[in-house]
Amino acid sequence: MARLQLALNVSDLDAAVDFYRRLFGVEPAKLRPGYANFAVGDPPLKLVLNAPGSGAAGTINHLGVEVDSADEVAETAQRLEASGLLPTRDDGVCCYADQSKVWVDGPDGKPWEVYAVLADVDEPARTASCCGDAGC
Repeated sequence: MARLQLALNVSDLDAAVDFYRRLFGVEPAKLRPGYANFAVGDPPLKLVLNAPGSGAAGTINHLGVEVDSADEVAETAQRLEASGLLPTRDDGVCCYADQSKVWVDGPDGKPWEVYAVLADVDEPARTASCCGDAGC
C-alpha cells in the first residue's frame, strides 16, 4: 500500500508526539532522539516529525510517497524520467532506515521523495541528501 508522507519540522518533539498520538489515535511507529514517525492507517499517512534544528518550526521539511518495494521506486524513477522530470537516486541509510529512494523537486523547490524502507537501523544518518536541505 502506498501512502503519502508529510515530514514536519517541530519546535518541541515531545509535545508534537503527544499531539499526533492523540490526533490519529496511534502510537509512533519509530521514536528516536530528535525524530519520530507515525504510520497512520486511516488516512494512509506516514507522518515524520523532525526536532529543532531541522528547519523553522511549523514548516514542511519535505514531502514523499512511501511505496512497498525497491522495484516500485525504480519504476517511479523511470516514469518520472520519461515525463521529463529529473529524479535523483539516493539509496542508503536515512532517518533510522535503510531505504531505496528517488528525489525530485516540485515547482516551488520543495523536495519530494518516493521511497521504500528496506530495513530499520539504529543510526539516523542526518545529511542533506537524506531528507532535503535541512536533513531529517
